[in-house]
Amino acid sequence: MRKFRKLVEAGPIGLQPWAEKKLEDYASEIVRFPSLPQSEDELVGMVGDADALLVRTLPLVPASVLSRCKDLRYVGMCCSLYSKESANVDIDYAEKHGITVYGIRDYGDKGVTEFVVYALVRILHGYDWPMWRKRPKEITGLRIGFVGFGTSGQMTARLLKAMGAEISYYARSVKEDAEKEEMHYKPLHELLEESEVIITCLNKGVILLDEEAFRHIGNGKIMINTSIGPASDMEPLKRWILNDSNIFVSDTSGGVGEIYPEVRDRKNVLCPDVSAGMTEEAYDLMSRKVLDNIVKALPD
Repeated sequence: MRKFRKLVEAGPIGLQPWAEKKLEDYASEIVRFPSLPQSEDELVGMVGDADALLVRTLPLVPASVLSRCKDLRYVGMCCSLYSKESANVDIDYAEKHGITVYGIRDYGDKGVTEFVVYALVRILHGYDWPMWRKRPKEITGLRIGFVGFGTSGQMTARLLKAMGAEISYYARSVKEDAEKEEMHYKPLHELLEESEVIITCLNKGVILLDEEAFRHIGNGKIMINTSIGPASDMEPLKRWILNDSNIFVSDTSGGVGEIYPEVRDRKNVLCPDVSAGMTEEAYDLMSRKVLDNIVKALPD
């Protein structure tokens, strides 16, 4: 296994110190930039003659940058890669020009699951929060519907089911393992109408909840968005939040979307604006997956 000749970190990457040290096994030269580039020209200058580049969700690495980095052969996305369309790297261009792009997934799910349980217990029992119902309520028997049912959604659902919740989900396909565990698929509008709590777990850039969806949701419910970015159209979400009988939860302001400044201080919005998934353990797992991808991308 040969090393990359030169590897560049374009901005803060977030690898654990042990992983940063390990990079020396895979690159003859490592250049680290502590801040993000402010322009495409600056990013091209950072990359220079490097044959490997590491980025997080920023900076953007479009074709107009890749085309000017003639020696580049590998781009490692140290962040979730859900689809080409949602990536900050132009993967189509890279593939056509011999540049390998790898991203990672499923490294911050446990922290997200813990955040959902924390938020529900706080709201249901009124712990330092306006209580949802007239009396404290347990998770037991709570009808919880998941919109999107990937790794983090299923992990969260299984924990809540173990606590007694009734789980249903809407996804692109029926999940046979979930069905065997008595977590059942429902059409979207049926799920929205029947669920007391709605948890959105969608890929970045996927918006499923529109005006009609909110009519089916109705009022007096709890919505928790664990997606990377909004899961709803902004105007119907804003009107829904402005009804005090509804409670909206997101770990980050990005999950609330562009209406966040307008709803930030409302008593029915819980948003600590901290990425729940990025725990110490998640940084460890992210670092391992980034290094695994580098090894996979290295020339023989």
